[in-house]
Amino acid sequence: MGSGHCSPREQYKRSSAGAPPPTTRSADGPPELRIPAPRGTVVTVSNTLFRVARWAFRRRRLVLVVWLLLAVGMVVLAGASGGKTNDNFTIPGTEAQQTADLLKKKLPALSGGQTTVVFATQTPAKVTDPAAKAGIQQAVANLAKVPDVVSAADPFDSGTVSADGTVALGNVQWKQSPVDVPTASLDAVQTAVAPARQAGVQVEYSGSVYPGWEIKPSEVPELVGLVIAFVILMITFGSLVAAGMPILSAIIGVLTTIMAVTALAAVVNIASTSTTVALMLGLSCGIDYGLFIIARHRNNMLQGMDAHESVGLAAGTAGSSVVFAGLTVIIALCGLSVVGIPFLTVMGLAAAAAVFLALLLSLTLIPALLGFAGKKITTFSRLPFGRAHAERVAHEAANEPEKTHGARWARFVVRRRLPVLIVGVLFLLVLAIPALSMQLGLPGASSLPKDNTARKAYDLTTEAFGPGFNGPLLVVGDGVGSQSGVDTVVQGLHQVPGVAAVQPTPLVGNTAVVKVIPATGPNDPATADLVHRLRDNRARIEGPTGATVLIGGVTASDIDVSQKLSSALPVFLVVVIGLAFVLLTFAFRTIWVPIKSIIGFLLSVAAAFGAQVALFQWGWGEKIFGITKSETISFLPIIMIAIIFGLSSDYEVFVVSRIKEDFTRNGQAVAAVKRGTGLAARVVTAAALIMFSIFVAFMASPTPTIKAIGFSFAAGVFLDAFVVRLTLVPAVMAMAKASFWYHPQWFAKYVPDPDIEGEELQERLTHDSARPRQPAP
Repeated sequence: MGSGHCSPREQYKRSSAGAPPPTTRSADGPPELRIPAPRGTVVTVSNTLFRVARWAFRRRRLVLVVWLLLAVGMVVLAGASGGKTNDNFTIPGTEAQQTADLLKKKLPALSGGQTTVVFATQTPAKVTDPAAKAGIQQAVANLAKVPDVVSAADPFDSGTVSADGTVALGNVQWKQSPVDVPTASLDAVQTAVAPARQAGVQVEYSGSVYPGWEIKPSEVPELVGLVIAFVILMITFGSLVAAGMPILSAIIGVLTTIMAVTALAAVVNIASTSTTVALMLGLSCGIDYGLFIIARHRNNMLQGMDAHESVGLAAGTAGSSVVFAGLTVIIALCGLSVVGIPFLTVMGLAAAAAVFLALLLSLTLIPALLGFAGKKITTFSRLPFGRAHAERVAHEAANEPEKTHGARWARFVVRRRLPVLIVGVLFLLVLAIPALSMQLGLPGASSLPKDNTARKAYDLTTEAFGPGFNGPLLVVGDGVGSQSGVDTVVQGLHQVPGVAAVQPTPLVGNTAVVKVIPATGPNDPATADLVHRLRDNRARIEGPTGATVLIGGVTASDIDVSQKLSSALPVFLVVVIGLAFVLLTFAFRTIWVPIKSIIGFLLSVAAAFGAQVALFQWGWGEKIFGITKSETISFLPIIMIAIIFGLSSDYEVFVVSRIKEDFTRNGQAVAAVKRGTGLAARVVTAAALIMFSIFVAFMASPTPTIKAIGFSFAAGVFLDAFVVRLTLVPAVMAMAKASFWYHPQWFAKYVPDPDIEGEELQERLTHDSARPRQPAP
């Protein structure tokens, strides 16, 4: 046999013995160096998955019953536990949290939620007119009698009436934290202010808690996402049976996860956003992982393979990719723990649990469902349209993969790899330019729709008093011995630039509380500068009082959160990317796969950030999405990096594993890029579109924050899957050729081979099928 036709294993033996590596001539250029990857010690990941899938196939009724019992058990446990998620956020290690803890200890009456009631009239009418004033005062008196209200401040007594007499600000202090204020009490607020409305006064609300402040989550985005995912799967498979399996598996997974999280919420503080993120990722990953295994099994069946053997082979090949892809996502989500913010830690762990469950389901329940389906998996449903096309495409993908659209695209990318690489990178870099001006913060009332009561209150307050009244700072002096000490603190606060007004409250014990009104709005960078300036001048403000002054309040808390997230981001990146680098190097046995994957991720996520900044922060999407421009949500970058990095690694593994599988079998690097990308393109496209549609569905939410998150995730997935993984990755690998897979001999000796492409498994199956069967005795 000539050197150009020897098997990869024979080539490896020759090259390791010192013989020059063989070459083969590529259709695209000069002879291509064939450097097979040394195998080393093989870890039987694919063999293990093969056996697990075949066991699940045979014991399909047992597997289905176990999963259904687990889901039902979690539903019963969640109902019995009475657990509920909430939004009681704590940010350990920040001064704002220290201030909140001090108030809760020393002045519990001031540690609860607050409602600002804005009373307004249209000129020439004024709130000081007899009828309007009487109505407002009666409303305040009624508010003081509302259950759970500690106090209600009359604007005419506190002096919070605008200079033109058209706006007055009342304040309601609750004894509970915002999330613990009963809905009935908030409804009573609406009834209490009726006298003011009857007097012709406009009444709006803002603050940390107010009537209508909670936005009830809608199930519509999930349902819309599932419907779109089902349509995409129907187009991909042309079969109701094949399309329904990953949907069913994903639903069982997310139901089990959400119920488990709800049950856990009875003993652990869990943010409500944790279930939203877990739901998004559980659905999308569950569908995607099932899709990859089902597509591989169906191809095997269409090629004439026995169902029992096909399921095992699909799990051993596509399932191996699913395992490493899922582990990468789980690592990225668990990496949120390094930030040190409890609600992000819980969110990451809950989402990681959802992905882990999706992974287990794809490796056990999917083979079981394929066992129930039998040969029906290769049949095509009687659809009103597209049946013939789906059947033709399916047979082409299985038997003539070079004729598919994905194969044509792969050949184009490989043929034009240099210009494709240049254009693709430039496109992403241009999209990323706006990200350079990203401004982090926690969007407040100013970013809400104009018909929202908090937005109306914000606009009225800003026009009448100035933007700073929408975000006062709370200065707490601990150890102030007398009223003269309070006066000293107030005088020191007046001297700090950027302070518009100082409003002290009566001294209680030895603790003084002073409200500081900034000259700028709560989301203005100048307000953040003021908070830092107050803390830097702490000694001057304290003076000779001997007190300890802390700067807190909602606005200061938002600033502290943004700063803590920004400082934790580099550590988070190092931890997550470092662990993923090790995992992907182990999976593919070359450092170039993780390096390329990380660079591609950075390009796609930067481009997604740029698009988000342009549309939401700069306001280019105001008319498109019906939003008001505002800063980028402070926790969006770190959550998005975790999720998009994990998902981008998914697509990287799915594409590159098919290329590696072909290269390991044939030893032709450029040809392997064409064939592998072509084979992966259809399922990766379907998977990415499903993920994209689920994220886009969340943009239907009326909340600007959810819109921004949904858009950012959708943009990140779309750009990473189609621009990076299906375009730039094959272009780079075609340019690198066989040297892309090179690794030193010591690497093969000391690092086990997980056999992600299932070569060992396929060789064993080929050997077993060729071995003559012994006649039965």
